Amino acid sequence: MAKASKKTPSPIAGSPASSAGKVPTKGGARVAAESGRGNAPMINIGIDRDDRAAIAEGLSRVLADTYTLYLTTHNFHWNVTGPHFNSLHAMFMAQYTELWNSTDVIAERIRALGHYAPGSYAEFSKIATVPDVPQTPPRAMEMVRILVTGHETVSRIAREFIPVAEEAGDDPTADMLTARCTVHDQTAWMLRSLLED
Repeated sequence: MAKASKKTPSPIAGSPASSAGKVPTKGGARVAAESGRGNAPMINIGIDRDDRAAIAEGLSRVLADTYTLYLTTHNFHWNVTGPHFNSLHAMFMAQYTELWNSTDVIAERIRALGHYAPGSYAEFSKIATVPDVPQTPPRAMEMVRILVTGHETVSRIAREFIPVAEEAGDDPTADMLTARCTVHDQTAWMLRSLLED
């Protein structure tokens, strides 16, 4: 459970102080455009509009990195070879399935905050920190090493945005990011264990 919000009220119309601008960005790319057209009422979920925008930007980066890691893991599932084929093939399948399912949760949280979720390779390539999958499949243990780095990267990126969500009083996002960190940390540990002698 996320910590209670410690924000002080803003003097403007009694709204909470905004944390906008505190979201780390990659190359200044912004992708989480605000949604809402036509006769739909304005979003009023108790989170300031600027805060929702900042959180959606952070979640967009987490989504881009998660999707990139998903694609890498799925590629490795298809292309792994060698004496550990059976165990790695099955392990990679479990991992890419978990990653795939998590992309939907992250994207739907962005939508719940009133922004469009990025969903193209062009958008993801602008904001992802996790590198794209190598064009030539590496050897099995190099695949494992790449995935360790990928999971640790997504965990670090997600952790950057937990305080932004907490400061805005967005407990659902803070809790979701904390859960994502738990999954990525545990997966990195399990993969790293395969590399130890």
